[in-house]
Amino acid sequence: MATSDLINFIAALTISALLLAWLWQRRRSGRGGARKPPAESLDTVQSWTPQAVRVLTLPERQAYDLVRKALPGRLVLAQVPLARFISVPTRHSYSDWLTRVGRLTVDLLVCDKSSRVVAVVDVRTAGQSPRSTRRHDRMTQVLETAGIRVLHWNADALPSASEVRALFRDQGALAEEEEFIGPGGRRMLPVPEMVEVLAEGDEAAMAGPQFDPVSSDYFDDLDALTPRSAGRG
Repeated sequence: MATSDLINFIAALTISALLLAWLWQRRRSGRGGARKPPAESLDTVQSWTPQAVRVLTLPERQAYDLVRKALPGRLVLAQVPLARFISVPTRHSYSDWLTRVGRLTVDLLVCDKSSRVVAVVDVRTAGQSPRSTRRHDRMTQVLETAGIRVLHWNADALPSASEVRALFRDQGALAEEEEFIGPGGRRMLPVPEMVEVLAEGDEAAMAGPQFDPVSSDYFDDLDALTPRSAGRG
């Protein structure tokens, strides 16, 4: 190859490299201009317009009423995060634990009168994704390791009130002296098995916007959140 041809080849190669670098820089700048503003600069109310929804789904409300009727002497709480009643060692990152399971909520938390946990009721619905199932299995493992009994109920086939009472009594979670004694100290008759029906409020609400509650599985299919540094609020 002649010297002039070699010089022309090197010049063309240099120009091509500079052109590619210029195009790459413009493309990168264009992407940077289209980026969303950081979350810290967004207004909490204007950027995420709040709207009140129901706390429980219809199967969860039915299960809640069922436990209240079957166990009148127990404290029943709904949609409680694991981090509210589970304590873990802090030798590892607490933010990582929160990201894995701490933010998951149990459907129903059954406690005694002093608010000590007796059992957890997990109301399962059909159509859960495999990832959601794995997350709930991990939550169950955490609860059982902590010595908390987990009851998995099918939303389409809830047990009766008498079955719930027998279940807790057989497991030793229902003391005989509390079984028929009401809050006022008066002896109560066993709660008969009842047929669940929609209340007038629910029936009227079915005709309008439902404003369904935020599902317990809302975060199951999202990427894990990056833990914030300890210095940030």
